[in-house]
Amino acid sequence: MGGVRIMDNVPIIAGTIPPTPFFTMTSYKELLKQRETLEQQINEARRQELAGAISQVRALVAEFGLTQQDVFPAARARSATSGTKVAPKYRDPVTGQTWTGRGKAPKWIQNQNREQFAI
Repeated sequence: MGGVRIMDNVPIIAGTIPPTPFFTMTSYKELLKQRETLEQQINEARRQELAGAISQVRALVAEFGLTQQDVFPAARARSATSGTKVAPKYRDPVTGQTWTGRGKAPKWIQNQNREQFAI
């Protein structure tokens, strides 16, 4: 029958999906129940693995005499000058705009001699 086969008295053409009776779709409620079961299994596996990880960490802390500061050092303190305003060094005589000389140069001073804009 070249590409056609018979299954339960229903012709099946090669490369096509069989009629609905051959597929059993899982219902929405069944999928939700499966998800709930999986979530319970995931939570239990995490709880067990977490207990093992904590045990290993405690053993390493005890073995090497580590302190909280060793494991969790304080974040670097910001320098006293970081974040402070810097006085402008250049001014555009046309618009009055200023620039500190830091960062990308504004268009009004690009390709110009900066001395002529110095404040």
